[in-house]
Amino acid sequence: MSDKQTNGTGDATTTTAAAADGESPVKTAKQLEKEAAKAAKLEKFKAKQAAKQQTTTTSSSDKPAAAAEKPKKAAVTEKKRIEYEHETEPGQFKDLSQFPESYSPAYVEAVWYAWWEKSGFFKPEYNKSDIYSEENKPCENTFMMVIPPPNVTGSLHIGHGLTMAIEDTLCRWHRMSGRTTLWVPGCDHAGIATQVVVEKKLKRELNISRHDIGREAFVEHVWKWKNEKGHRIYDQIRALGASVDWDRVSFTMDDKLCRAVTEAFIRFHEEGLIYRDMRLVNWSCALKSAISEIEVDKVELSGRTLLSVPGYKEKVEFGVLVSFAYPLADSESGEEIVVATTRIETMLADGGVAVHPDDERYKKLHGRMVRHPIRGDTMRIVTDDFVDMSFGSGAVKITPAHDHNDIEVGRRHKLPFWELLNDDGDIDLKEEGGTNRVDCKFNGMKRFAARKAVVAELKALGLYRGVQDNPMVVPMCSRSKDIIEPMLKPQWYVDCAQMAQDAIKAVKEGEIRMIPESSCDQWYRWLEAIRPWCISRQLWWGHRIPAYYVDFNDHSNVPPGIDLGFKDLTDPQRWVSGYSLEDATAKAAKKFNVDPSSISLRQDEDVLDTWFSSGLFPFSVFGWPEQTQDLKRFYPGALLETGHDIMFFWVARMVFMGMKLMGQVPFKEVFLHAMVRDAHGRKISKSLGNVVDPTDVISGISLEKLQQQLEENSNLEASELKKAKEGQKKDFPAGIPECGTDALRFALCAYTAQGRDVNLDVLRVQGYRHFCNKVWNATKLALHLLGSDYTPSSDSCDIQNLRYRLNESQDRVSQWIVSRLSFAVDQCNTGLSTYTFPAATTGVYQFFLYEFCDKYLEYIKPVIRQGSGNAALTKDVLHLCLDTSLKLLAPFMPFISEELWQRLPKLSTAKPSIHVSSYPSTQSFLPLRNSDVEGYEEMMFRIIREVRSTRANYEVPKNAKVDVYVTEQEERLQSTLNGFSLYLCTLSGSNVSVTVPAKDVPSGCAVCVLPYAKVHVVLKGIINKEKELSKLTSKQQTRQAALQKLSDAVAAPDYESKVPEEVRQKNSEKMGELSKELKELEAAISTLSALDLN
Repeated sequence: MSDKQTNGTGDATTTTAAAADGESPVKTAKQLEKEAAKAAKLEKFKAKQAAKQQTTTTSSSDKPAAAAEKPKKAAVTEKKRIEYEHETEPGQFKDLSQFPESYSPAYVEAVWYAWWEKSGFFKPEYNKSDIYSEENKPCENTFMMVIPPPNVTGSLHIGHGLTMAIEDTLCRWHRMSGRTTLWVPGCDHAGIATQVVVEKKLKRELNISRHDIGREAFVEHVWKWKNEKGHRIYDQIRALGASVDWDRVSFTMDDKLCRAVTEAFIRFHEEGLIYRDMRLVNWSCALKSAISEIEVDKVELSGRTLLSVPGYKEKVEFGVLVSFAYPLADSESGEEIVVATTRIETMLADGGVAVHPDDERYKKLHGRMVRHPIRGDTMRIVTDDFVDMSFGSGAVKITPAHDHNDIEVGRRHKLPFWELLNDDGDIDLKEEGGTNRVDCKFNGMKRFAARKAVVAELKALGLYRGVQDNPMVVPMCSRSKDIIEPMLKPQWYVDCAQMAQDAIKAVKEGEIRMIPESSCDQWYRWLEAIRPWCISRQLWWGHRIPAYYVDFNDHSNVPPGIDLGFKDLTDPQRWVSGYSLEDATAKAAKKFNVDPSSISLRQDEDVLDTWFSSGLFPFSVFGWPEQTQDLKRFYPGALLETGHDIMFFWVARMVFMGMKLMGQVPFKEVFLHAMVRDAHGRKISKSLGNVVDPTDVISGISLEKLQQQLEENSNLEASELKKAKEGQKKDFPAGIPECGTDALRFALCAYTAQGRDVNLDVLRVQGYRHFCNKVWNATKLALHLLGSDYTPSSDSCDIQNLRYRLNESQDRVSQWIVSRLSFAVDQCNTGLSTYTFPAATTGVYQFFLYEFCDKYLEYIKPVIRQGSGNAALTKDVLHLCLDTSLKLLAPFMPFISEELWQRLPKLSTAKPSIHVSSYPSTQSFLPLRNSDVEGYEEMMFRIIREVRSTRANYEVPKNAKVDVYVTEQEERLQSTLNGFSLYLCTLSGSNVSVTVPAKDVPSGCAVCVLPYAKVHVVLKGIINKEKELSKLTSKQQTRQAALQKLSDAVAAPDYESKVPEEVRQKNSEKMGELSKELKELEAAISTLSALDLN
């Protein structure tokens, strides 16, 4: 709030109630985010205008000729794409003879990566004499991290982009900070995904299945595909600038890693931690394999829904609850018990009916029998606390072999386990144990065809009792889109109980630090409820399980305790594990005390769960079980960084494996980054059309090509494809603009707040491309100001020496900028060391844009051009700020920082690349920190803001040099004002006179009263009072009308119910802006009316 009054000279006075030591104009992360959002809105508006322009042009033939010929202003000015055109051999240093006028990502990002890689900058051995010597063993000065290996089948999406941005930023920072740094790249063989891709390829190109050619030939086809297509992931990793050590790249099917997988399995099996058991698994009938929980999509249905299922021409009904009756076997009066199910076909394999023991309705039925109307046998009615009396009829059919809840009830009450389906998902009813096939009229039917047939049969029998909508979750295979069936299968399991307790203890006792800390509770909850881990998959591509089933050639000589009656290789006693058939045979002969010639062994056909090999990744990449130099030097790692969605699937299992097989945790810290969502907060999904390839953001892509990609790379149905295309058209009406790698990385880090998901509007990334352009132009200007003859010296680069020279010169503005530089250095180091990335990005962004560019560069132009006495010192400060700023940016923006740093004048002792130069440390820059001079600068800048505001309010022409007088300042500030006088003049665009007696100030001034001074801006002779009053009044009326219109809309009775929340939010913001502007206009009119300009 401010009070206005008129002084005796006819000047208008504004009294501002603000403290002299008011807040620094440092913009918070939220303010910066708001600015970025504003910029994004502008870009969206431009994009929409471009699309609209295209539509308008198409329909222009319907308009009169004169209108059609009228030239139109371009809605979007396309930035010229500048390409690097010099002939540079891969790995050679970039030709810097050209310095383009404007920033172009395509130009800047060319050549550098290959040079970095060939120069060995990414290797821990770089510039080290011997990284394996005793004094260089694992210590605080080592940073090792493994990449979360992406699937070889896919391409990176924006979530992977976030992972790469965070991890590479940390690696580059640690490397520049002097630590021996190793980032190990790799790729996962992705068992199910890869097999599906290659099977589809064989069907499409050769019209054959894997069964037509056999296992060995099929695996050869997979390797051929991998060698042809698998490099795409690595190309994308390079495009994102990841500074990984490519000489240590690891693929989970490499011989080295296969050896580790075999060793781990054998050790676990022989210790009893891996065992074979018959349990329920998530079975994909389309893949004919068990799959893990992470590969199951939970599809929520609100009621009756028709879904497409592979292998069915017609859609299948889900989301309904079918009720039917079981007649009591001993009733002569037709008594029955009604049950309900969402999977009516499973009633063929029911083993009983359960009711709650306290349910009064069924007390008389406890222990009685019902007759199965199709099989003809009888089943028990049992009582169990798990039954929800309020759901349906309160009676539940129990299908132990096909339901995760029912299996426990079946075991508790010893109910029969009827098996309903074969591996293809066809009805194949068998008695418990699967030995005797039951004669059933539905055998051979597809499961969902049987669903309809069973309903028809129940109706014919008079036992059908109705159907109703039922909200439910349908488990769907993420790979095949098949509906998952719980199936009872013999599988290999890992007993994780003790390993889970060890993992809990490791976090509780601080061996592993979880970031954010809130994830610890999830860690404990999940591990305390750990179940055995199913590790076998019915696939051909992957690590074949090194377990062998023992057959006895002479049944008359079978050792005691061996049951030859087991089917399907289920007898756990007859399995041995080994490195080869020969090794397993020798172990089996010893185990059963028989001659090797009397037994035959068969290796398990299944492969291991991909997460098993991934769990070994932190040490298998170094050659374990061999005790290699790398293993001794780099295990355990310093950090594991990944998304919180795979904390249990991958992170926990790495901890299990590391602690069990290596005797220590695999990493000291775990940083779980947020999940990337789209601008609307929605999960990234192909069906929504919001999956974004980071390389499309880097290089830009048209809407047409985006939609073409969607058609080529998705298995969406026509309706879903249409919806996805509409989503793309809405979000990217003019496609995605070229933003470049540096802008993308910086944006991803800037929005990564711990514990929060990232709602990333891709167009916001363009705001950081504009920042890159600012860095580019500022560097060009700075180099021009430094001049071609400037060369830094060891003295000019010495912090202590510079501090002494600054104190001697009394150059307050240069003292201020290096103090702010020191603060930015501290912000970046603190942010990166604590994984608070927005604090680091805000620190360098704030400094470079708002302090270095907007203030210091503007201030020093006249200083250097006029060649004042401080010009040499000013150049040294300018060089320090630029050099340090680029180093602060380097971990986030590796390409532009290298491109511009290479153009700076440097000491002869400078490192060949910015990325192996020393990162600015908080301690070394601490001597430059000066809180007093920062406070003085803020006071001076408040004066500048008041002058700028006055000029803007009264529309003083930009080139008009108005006179400004600063009076009645505190005595202690007089020398400070003198020290900042040029700064005041330059940044306010005015002739500022300081320490002027009040009596010498002319009339006709707008006056602002600050707590420490009065600022008089002379308007007499500069503006036309009546004309300006008319302008201000007209503007005031326009804003009042706009505010009234919005207020009327908001006051409408149905406003809250009919207007979308997003629109209501925008209206609220607009009303706030209009109210603020009206207050400012009112103040300006009042002040101007009181001025005597005659």
